[in-house]
Parts: sequence; C-alpha cells; structure tokens
Amino acid sequence: MDRTELADFLRHCRARLAPADVGLPQGARRRTPGLRREEVAQLAGMSTDHYTRLEQARGSRPSRQMLAAVARALRLTGDERDHLFHLAGEEPSRHRPVTEHVRPGLLLVLDRLTDTPAQVVSDRGDILAQNAMARALHGDVSARPAAERNIVWRYFTDPTARELFPAEDRDRAGRAAVADLRATLARRPDDARLAGLVRRLRARSEEFSALWDAHHVAVRRTDVKRFVHPVVGLLELDCEVLLSPEHDQRLIVYTARPGSRSHERLELLRVVGLQALDRDSVAGGGSGLPA
Repeated sequence: MDRTELADFLRHCRARLAPADVGLPQGARRRTPGLRREEVAQLAGMSTDHYTRLEQARGSRPSRQMLAAVARALRLTGDERDHLFHLAGEEPSRHRPVTEHVRPGLLLVLDRLTDTPAQVVSDRGDILAQNAMARALHGDVSARPAAERNIVWRYFTDPTARELFPAEDRDRAGRAAVADLRATLARRPDDARLAGLVRRLRARSEEFSALWDAHHVAVRRTDVKRFVHPVVGLLELDCEVLLSPEHDQRLIVYTARPGSRSHERLELLRVVGLQALDRDSVAGGGSGLPA
C-alpha cells in the first residue's frame, strides 16, 4: 500500500468534483473547490474519520469493498478505479463488461487493409468483423448463426473448418485454441457465456475435452500460420495480433513476406477471391470458400 500516493490521488479526485456532479446541493460558498471529505465519506458509506485518515496518509489498509465504494463516490473511470486498487496494494477486479461492439476506429483500420486479410475476434473466439480479404481466405461468417461465428466451436465441431489447415498443423492449432480459451476463462471466471461455450464443447467434442483436461494455458500472440486455400494453394502467413485497450478484442492481421511464394499467392487471392465474393454477393449466396 502506497499511503502517500493514495492520499494525493484521493485529494485530487475529490477536488475536481462539484456537489452537482454527485447529486448534492451546492449550499454555502466553499472556500476550496471540490467536495468536502465528509461528503465523500457519506457517498461511500464510511466514517468521515476513516476517509480523512486515508487522505492524510495515515489510514489502515482499506478493504476491497471500501475501495469500490470510494471509486463510486468519486466517479472514477475504469482506469482510475484500477489505479486506486493498485495504490492500496490490491489487484483490480476482473469483472469488466464484455462488449461485442467494435470501435469505429478499429473498423476504419480494418477497412483500409485492402491487400491483406484481417479480422476482429473477441477473446472468446467470436469473429466480430472481417475485411474483404479475410472473407476471401476464411469465408464470410456474417450470415452464420452466432454460435457458428465462434472459431473454437467450429474447429472442434465442423470437420470442414479444419480443411483450411495442413493436416500436420491441425493438432497444434487445436491445442493453441484451447489454451487461449482457458486463459480467457481464468481472467473472467464469472462470464456465463464463456463458461457455457466450454461446457458445450466438452459435451460435443472428446478431443476438446481431453485438451481442456490437459490444462495448457497460453494467450494467442504473434505467430506464423499456414492455410490451404482451395484456389491459390498453400499460404504461409505472419499472424500479428493487436489487442484492444481492454484486451477483450483482437485485431488479427495476416501478411506474407515480400518476394515469397505466399506473397504471390496472396495477391492472386486478392484478385480471384474478391471476384468470387462479388459474384456470390450478386447471386445472394455465401462466399463458397471454407471458413
């Protein structure tokens, strides 16, 4: 617990709030800006003496419940709340809301990557957005039911999903998917949707269940992946994983090394694959490519 920094942080956060910001009357003219200590204590449900000692760097270590109450009283942002916990010597809460809404800025980046496959994937494995090249490589998932837009579910329940990988790479791909999913569940143990996905996979796939029981843990990071495309053939691509600030969404970009055979084939995919997507769009069908 860093008492000095905690006290300074609390004082600054209190000073920037006006009574109207927290639903309190302005009252008589105040000699200093911000809320009074007793007002913060009242909002947090603690004694004024206890809060005063914290601001004077002489208080005892507050409980997690008390820290959460102070964060609410001071209207702290998520990052400020985490900082408060760190200053008090506590780990911040892992219970953050998970969103499937992709930030507009991220979608703009995705759309501007016109010559290389890229997609936004949640840490549960749900494909949230694809650019045209990703649809040409993996198939267009936008028309699929929500469950089938999950790459882990499809890998272990749909045999055609594995055809995109060389046979010798499939065991490694399965282990990596399960290890990443286990790491995600450890970060969010109360995520009911994530826990339900694991339960359904264990019931549906003996292979998944065995890998889950092996308890491998690894977060998906930069890698080299090979894909077998039915038109352009084998592609060896560098896979770059860029995390969102909350780490619950990932922008995955696939690139080929300039001058390589895969670079030539990726350019062919850009021409042939996008033409196929245009034809299917006119016909009202899917991409016709394996996901």
